[in-house]
Amino acid sequence: IESKQHENPFFIPTASMGTRIHTSEGASAPTRLLRAVGLFTGDMRQFGEWVKRQVFIIQLLDCVLRGVAQVMFVNNPLSGLLVVIGLFVQNPWWALNGLLGTAGSTVSAVLLRLNREAVLAGLHGYNGALVGLLMAVFSAKGTWYGWLLAPNLFMSMLCPIVSSALSSVVSRWDLPVFTLPFNILVCSHIAATGSTHPYFPVVRCNSMIKWRLSLQLFLSVPVGVGQVFGCDSPWTAGLILLALLLCSPTICFHAILGSAAGMCVGLVLAAPHMDVYSGMWGYNSVLSCIAVGGVFYALTWQTHVLALICAFFCAYMTSAISKLMSVLALPACTWPFCLSTLIFLLLSSENPAMCRLPLSSVSYPEENRHYLKQLKASGKAPTHNRVGNLQEGEANDQLEVESDPSDSVKVQEM
Repeated sequence: IESKQHENPFFIPTASMGTRIHTSEGASAPTRLLRAVGLFTGDMRQFGEWVKRQVFIIQLLDCVLRGVAQVMFVNNPLSGLLVVIGLFVQNPWWALNGLLGTAGSTVSAVLLRLNREAVLAGLHGYNGALVGLLMAVFSAKGTWYGWLLAPNLFMSMLCPIVSSALSSVVSRWDLPVFTLPFNILVCSHIAATGSTHPYFPVVRCNSMIKWRLSLQLFLSVPVGVGQVFGCDSPWTAGLILLALLLCSPTICFHAILGSAAGMCVGLVLAAPHMDVYSGMWGYNSVLSCIAVGGVFYALTWQTHVLALICAFFCAYMTSAISKLMSVLALPACTWPFCLSTLIFLLLSSENPAMCRLPLSSVSYPEENRHYLKQLKASGKAPTHNRVGNLQEGEANDQLEVESDPSDSVKVQEM
């Protein structure tokens, strides 16, 4: 396949790596059903190719939906639609701000002429989605405060600039920028305004959201997944899990596993039950567990264990960073996820079972395993876990596994 290095690598879904669906008139009904299901699962490669030939508005809508889903390492517009529906169930005002942030960030990337393949995959939208959502969540003016839309749009349009700048640094180690732009911009906004600002006040971190104490302990696991978007509704969490399952069962499983790990650490550290029930101990661990458990590492039982360890470590980091940030009256956001996951991605190991994929080849976990099996079959499998640090020529040789040149990624001008 044709490989391209992206400027803001967070989750690079190489559409050319998707499973190709061949039609056959003599196929049985179950086979046709499986093929039809394949059109809507994974990264929806065929739909993405169709979108590239459409007008800008349709492309933008697809980018926005993919950008919302990319918060959870998912490149699927239907998954993004399910997440958006879940956000509206939680709070329509939050959902509107999230969509505005995603659209603003995406349009800004187009105007800056950043990598178009990354734009089409929603990679320049997920930070804007989080900026828009969390600025609305943290606003002390409540819902439907129209003046918040202006700073929301401005901060979200800065996301591609910050992402591109950070990418130029971390790409030296073939690392993603994750949600660092979101953390930087939201913390800057809160630090600049504070709780006493007359126009854009933010709520105090210790009373950010009033949680419902009636939530049962078992609900804290799915709610922890919803807290990635700042939502505490179990219904929203259920829709988000359904969105993950639609794209990748592996991602869905590791999201649940990461949230459960965060809940357990919260109980071990004697955290207030209100915080555990609300899912605040789980959302960073959710992202860490997904990232290590099959997205940036090829999924094996060794990397599965590594993902679980990373989730526990991230929960400890959440507690520590939350206490440190509270001194500055700032929220922890996803700083724990970024720091802990980057540490685990920089792990040096000679174990070939813990194989970190180059960013240009990262897709959803099931496709990553297929890609690694092809490398092994061709005799080009890596002997260590630092695949991302291979020389450019060697990496390109490894990427020339697909036999059909028609599968190469073709980027259309937006």
